[in-house]
Amino acid sequence: MCGIVGYLGYQNPKDIIVSGLKKLEYRGYDSAGVAILDQGKTKRIRAQGKLKELEDKLQGETFDGHLGIGHTRWATHGKPSERNAHPHQVRGINLVHNGIIENYLEIREELLTEGAVITSDTDSELVAHLIANEIEVTQDLFKAVERTLSKLRGAFSILVMWENQPDHLVAFKDGPPLVVGLGKNEMFVASDVQALIQYTKRFVYLEDREIAYIKGTEVSFFSANGFPIHKKEVELNWNPEMVEKQGFAHYMLKEVYEQPRAVASAIEPHINPDTFSVSLKNIGFGGQSVQKLEELNTAEDWLKTQEVFKKIERVFIVACGTSFYAGTIGKYLIEQLARVPVEVDIASEFRYRKPVVPPNTLVVTISQSGETADTLAAIRLAKELGATTLSICNVRNSTIDREAQGHLYMNSGPEIGVASTKAFTSTLAVINCLSIAIARTREVMSIETEKELVTALLAVPSQMEGVLAFDKYFEEAAAGLKLFRGFLYMGRGISYPIAMEGALKLKELAYMHAEGYAAGEMKHGPLALIDERMAIVMVAPTDQWYDKTISNLEEARARGGKIISIGTGENEKLRSISEYYLAMPKTHWTVSAIISVIPLQLMSYHLACSLGYDVDQPRNLAKSVTVE
Repeated sequence: MCGIVGYLGYQNPKDIIVSGLKKLEYRGYDSAGVAILDQGKTKRIRAQGKLKELEDKLQGETFDGHLGIGHTRWATHGKPSERNAHPHQVRGINLVHNGIIENYLEIREELLTEGAVITSDTDSELVAHLIANEIEVTQDLFKAVERTLSKLRGAFSILVMWENQPDHLVAFKDGPPLVVGLGKNEMFVASDVQALIQYTKRFVYLEDREIAYIKGTEVSFFSANGFPIHKKEVELNWNPEMVEKQGFAHYMLKEVYEQPRAVASAIEPHINPDTFSVSLKNIGFGGQSVQKLEELNTAEDWLKTQEVFKKIERVFIVACGTSFYAGTIGKYLIEQLARVPVEVDIASEFRYRKPVVPPNTLVVTISQSGETADTLAAIRLAKELGATTLSICNVRNSTIDREAQGHLYMNSGPEIGVASTKAFTSTLAVINCLSIAIARTREVMSIETEKELVTALLAVPSQMEGVLAFDKYFEEAAAGLKLFRGFLYMGRGISYPIAMEGALKLKELAYMHAEGYAAGEMKHGPLALIDERMAIVMVAPTDQWYDKTISNLEEARARGGKIISIGTGENEKLRSISEYYLAMPKTHWTVSAIISVIPLQLMSYHLACSLGYDVDQPRNLAKSVTVE
């Protein structure tokens, strides 16, 4: 959830570290710092607040060394402050850490008993003390780390340097992501490739309880007990421009506008536009590593995937937040199209409710980052229980992607804004393909129906372009909308999860009270909240649930609620009873959610902007939640 950047090479470490940390600002943080060698000693500079505060402190600072580490922190142990900011420094050891050390109280008590001087409230500093103690014995950074790793419990990724070995960096992890970037006569380490993509496209991903030992321009990899291991290099085809704002005021707005292209990229590998059919490409159920997926014989792999689909008797979809709502839409699609029972779980609940996973179960996990801690734990549990696992991720080679048996990709490109937009709609597009593929494989869908659904899916990107015109509408409406004391989002069928997603976006960005409900539940409690200061956002496309939805809307209007409705075409009924009416293009019910979520994204964005909030970095939130 925080940012780590390390550098060893011939360039100025300060510039590379600060630039990398800026690329990771989207993850959310409350303080930042760097530690860089200068004249044989480590110069450490930290600041509470945004990176601008750190940059101001670094103005005029020079460093003659070529080794350094940096960090942006999101507080877990100890309040946000310069005192608790990373890097932590103990007797020449400098360390940055993402995650949580679960046995920190035991370690702290032991260190205090030994007379250690602890200068922060964090669990991270304690690891620096442990390594410093071991270095007094080993006089070697790598050996000290190796001896320390066995003493730690929890979820952590750690990067450490020692000023007495100015050409060494050691990184290790158990949980949150960590990647080594391979340059020409230079080496990088980061918690996310986005920090490094402007410098190199060659990366090695660390797995849990692995150590990367960088010495000069070479890197070696070891298991936790010190045995050398071979790691495969991955080359990414991203370019630095992919993660810039490209003229938009915020990353989020840019990503909203990128959705038509993102959805097209999500479905392109799986759809034959000549036959209007679906065949999922290179899923890899045969046990291939993610690095080998592109080398698969596509026809053979599709046959293997069909064998899996024919055998499944139940599907679990497991995810968190926005991805959970995408999974809920997946339940409607898979059950209605493929006639397979589906359960949808919040990952943190799935882990601890001791789920009953019968034979021939497919567990689908959804995670934009591929690093969500609870979702990762859920996929590991599912494998232990004998289920077949399939991941839907945006980041290839992420931990969840590597650990799943089958692999689907959102293909939406880097998503910087904390509030997910294009990854959500790309996921819905992928789930459409998955649902059709399962249905056709199990012979419960005709070729004609498949063509109808694929035709609707292929039309979505151009329809999304038209809906983006609501951007100006909500920009003008924001001044009036921000006066409401609360928002009730409602819908039926697949519009119900869209209502929940719309409410989540408003909470994330505008910090306003918002709740998403199934419209039929309104009279079971929420109706008591409705008055003239309550906005009712009703997602009401003309579909199989439309008539019931209108009845619920009339009930809300009769109690004085102010209606914002999203419907199909020039719907005079909806227009006449709504304060604001938004017309969506006519489309098949299976893809209507991809269209109707866009105005909800834009409404939340413009309301937050009108209130003066930072939409790219909402308070208290992080992009990738890598601890429980």
